[in-house]
Formats: sequence, structure tokens, C-alpha cells
Amino acid sequence: MTVNGWLQIALYCVLLTLLVKPLGGYMTRVFGGERTPLSPLLRPLERGIYRLCGVDEADEQHWITYAVAMLAFTFAGFVVLYALQRLQATLPFNPQHLDAVSPDLAFNTSVSFVTNTNWQSYVPETTLSYLVQMAGLTVHNFVSAATGIALALALIRGFSRRSAQSVGNFWLDLTRCTLYILLPICIVIGLVMVWQGVPQNLSAYTDVTTLQGGKQIIAQGPVASQEVIKMLGTNGGGFFNANSAHPFENPTALTNLIQILLIFSIGAALTNVFGRMVGDQRQGWAIFAVMGVLFLAGVTTAYWSEAAGNPLFAHLGVDQTASALQAGGNMEGKEVRFGIANSALFTTITTDASCGAVNNMHDSLTPLAGMVPMVNIMLGEIIFGGVGSGLYGMLLFVIVAMFVAGLMVGRTPEYLGKKLEAKEVKMAMLGILILPLSMLGFTAVAVVIQPGLSALSNAGPHGFSEALYAYTSATGNNGSAFAGLSANTPFWNATLGMAMFIGRFLMIIPMLAIAGSLAAKKIVPTSAGTFPTNGGLFVGLVVGVILITGGLTFLPALALGPVVEQLAMHAGTTF
Repeated sequence: MTVNGWLQIALYCVLLTLLVKPLGGYMTRVFGGERTPLSPLLRPLERGIYRLCGVDEADEQHWITYAVAMLAFTFAGFVVLYALQRLQATLPFNPQHLDAVSPDLAFNTSVSFVTNTNWQSYVPETTLSYLVQMAGLTVHNFVSAATGIALALALIRGFSRRSAQSVGNFWLDLTRCTLYILLPICIVIGLVMVWQGVPQNLSAYTDVTTLQGGKQIIAQGPVASQEVIKMLGTNGGGFFNANSAHPFENPTALTNLIQILLIFSIGAALTNVFGRMVGDQRQGWAIFAVMGVLFLAGVTTAYWSEAAGNPLFAHLGVDQTASALQAGGNMEGKEVRFGIANSALFTTITTDASCGAVNNMHDSLTPLAGMVPMVNIMLGEIIFGGVGSGLYGMLLFVIVAMFVAGLMVGRTPEYLGKKLEAKEVKMAMLGILILPLSMLGFTAVAVVIQPGLSALSNAGPHGFSEALYAYTSATGNNGSAFAGLSANTPFWNATLGMAMFIGRFLMIIPMLAIAGSLAAKKIVPTSAGTFPTNGGLFVGLVVGVILITGGLTFLPALALGPVVEQLAMHAGTTF
């Protein structure tokens, strides 16, 4: 580890924190229907969309109606994206004349992008046409992100409203998020990306002759427009197979910084939106602090482990110390222009959020560093998290933490003046426990049957980690992978698709049920026995509940993979 590396991490933390209040305040005004600087331009367009779609702005929805609208919209998007892939060979904007996508891969990709997972079992630049990339993937990068934010708003309204029967209007939330937040930011930052060297064109791929006289095809296309929403919407699916390690997606140190700021920006700002909407910004900062503690623990572990280097090389006497002549540490699978600090930071951020973009190969991380992204996703990606999903996932843990606090003092738990009764706690536990059921259940099947084992490129603990990471990433709607897994087979496409569906919707439905239940409750006045939820004790309690819950659930699986592998490497052996 170096001083320069820590300074880069510290700079990122400062910039992110400075974004929270202004972006949070703007988003609060947008979702409250208040006037913003963009209203003169976008308000007529917004009204036109409502008239065209038959949406009444004054009509609010019960949580069940809200859920049905969300599910219907998602299903329609799935059908359209599946059709685009299957009909790709006959559609325009296909200069490379790519064939139709196979049924199992089209199913996997459609589920992946409508659930904000963006898992890619294929090489994008040789599989999908420009039309599918733009009208299919990029569109869903916007609307799946907006859907997640809308769902978080529904839960926030559950806490902020009293004696209400509605949690908002899905169509309004979806439209306002897309028009006023996602599109303006993407247009501005997209132009910055083009300035930095990211391609944005509809040209055919370029045939070139290398310096050695060989032939090479250089892929290009409408990259910048997809790259920005890929990060801002915590989608993660890249235009190129190498993702943000590719110089056309992430050409400079500036674009790297912009990308990791985009990943966390909305998730961090939503904590401020939460505080503003419940009437106490300190509540939002308390949630921000919980996320910040867990983030710093993860990035410190990843940076330390990668900077320490490969223990097997140490046994061979190889010098892995950082110096003026070498980067030091474990540089396998990393871009030299980013180095270890930025690779560890990117790895932690992309898996704290449900992003899945990578600027280095996670399969090449040391075992403990590789365990960091795995644990981040296993916890539900609640550390700032996916846009919207990070906040509502964190609030499920808050409900459990307040239930534990209530048991300690022998009184009915409450949070923000709302009593947390059996229904809320049961729904919160259902939303939390559905994740390990999918992650561990599918992994257990994959590592004992031939269709699952045949895709693993490594044996022993690392092969187990490849399978565990895949189902963890799919269920957590992350989309990153240990690159040694060859997942484009009917078995993996089908089971990973099912895992994505479970991780998205079987968590959302209990969460919306909580939102509806809380919205209908009255506010309970604060008393001497009320547990304070805006200070250090609350932060420590929630962090403890998250770590204990995750440890009890996932420790056995982690012990079979990265822990055993790390111990073996320190012993000077491999499997």
C-alpha cells in the first residue's frame, strides 16, 4: 500500500460526500413534483407522456397496484428485448451482419437487463448489433434503474406518511426519474466521455494492419451513450467484453474517477432524500454512515490484500514491493494505467452497488480480495448499493436491527415513529433470506452435476468460488463474474436467469408490502424510551446486525472457497 493510493481513495470519499446534499435536494424536489431548473424544458414533455399513456398525475396507487404496474412494465420490457435479440439478423443497424441470438442466451440476457443485473454470458461486440445495444440494452439501463429508484421512494413514503392507503404512483416516479435525473446527467457526462476518447458512432468495425503486419478488427459503435447510464444506473453491462478495462470504455484516469463517482452518486444521494422526506436529514446521514463504515472496511481489505501480493510468489522469493521501478503487489488481471489502488477501489464500489462493471478481472484477485466483492453482494449490495435497491435493502436490515433493539429493552420496536410489528419484521426477514436461499441453493446444484461442473475452468476451492460468485452475482443483480466461468450454456443461462428473477422480484414484493403497511400507520410520539436512530449507537447496532446476519448465513460457503484457497496459498501450495 502506498500514500498515493490512500490519497486517491480519500479523494474519492470526499468528492462522493460533497455530492450527497445537492443531488439529494434536487431529487427530493423532482419526486415531490416541485419546480426545478429543468422544468421549463421538461414539464411539457412530461405532461405529454402522461396524456399519451393515460396516466392521471393526481391518481396514487395502493402498494399492490404499484407492484402490479411495476411487474407489468417489466414483463413488457422482457418480451420486447427478447424479440429484438431473436430478430436481430433481420433488423437494421447491424453493420457486422450478426446472427440472431440463441433462445437460451436471449432469455438470460433479457432477464438480466430488465432486472438491472446486466450479467453477460456473451461477447457483446461479436454478439449484439447496434440496434439491440441501443434500443434494447441502453433503454433498459435507463428504465430498470428508474424502476429501482421508484421502489425505494415507495418505501420512503411508507415511513414518511401517516394513515395513508397509497405509496405513490409508479408511472410518475418512473417518468420523473428518467426525464429529470438520468437523462440530463447522461447527456452531459456522455459528452465528457466523448471528449476523453470514448467512441460514439454507427460506423462498421475498422480493419487495420498492425505494426507486425497482422490483421486486426477494431470494434466501435455507440459506446459513450451506453457507458454513462451503465454506471449511473448501476447496470454494469459493457459495450465490450473487457468492460471498463477496455480503453474505449474507460480510456483515462479521469473517466475512471467519473465512472466510480457515477456508480455511488444516486445511491448515496438517496440517503439524503430519505432524510428530507422523513423530516430529519440526520436520519439520512446515519444510514450514510452505516454504508460508509462497511465500504471502508471492504476497500481496506481489498487494497491491503492486493498490495501484499501473491503469497505463492513470496515463497519463491519474488520481490513484490512497490518501488519506483515496479507497481508491486498483485498486478495480474489489472490495467497498468489504473494500478492496484484504483483496481481495489473499483472492485469494492462496483460490488457494493449492483453495478458489476469491472476495470480489472476479479478472477485474478487474491483470495481475500476476491472475497470482498463476494461478501458485498451476499450482504444484498446495501452499501450505497444499486440505485434504489441499495436503500430499500438497507432499510430492511434497519427494521431487523430495531426489532433486535426492541427485544433488548422489552418494548415494541419502532422506527421514525412507526411501530414495527410482526408483519413488517416477517416481510423484512423474507426479503433478506430469499437471497442466500438462491445463492447457496443454485451453487449447491451446480457443483455436483456435470452441466454445472463442465463450465468451471478451475478445480478445488477456486472452481467452487467461480460457481458461488456467479449465483451470488446473479441473485444480487450485480452482473460481475469470476472470468474463469464459461457460462454461455443452456444450464447456466437458465439457472442464472432464474436466480436474477428471484433476487429482484422476491425481495421487492415483501418490501412493497412493508411500505404499504407502514404508510397506513399513525406516527407514534417520541418518548423517553424511544431508541435514538440518528447517532453512533444506531450506526453500530445496524452494522453489527448486518455482519452477524451475513456471517451466520454465508460463512460456511466462504470457508469452502476463498478462505481455504488463501490458507493454501500462504502454506505454499495450490489445488
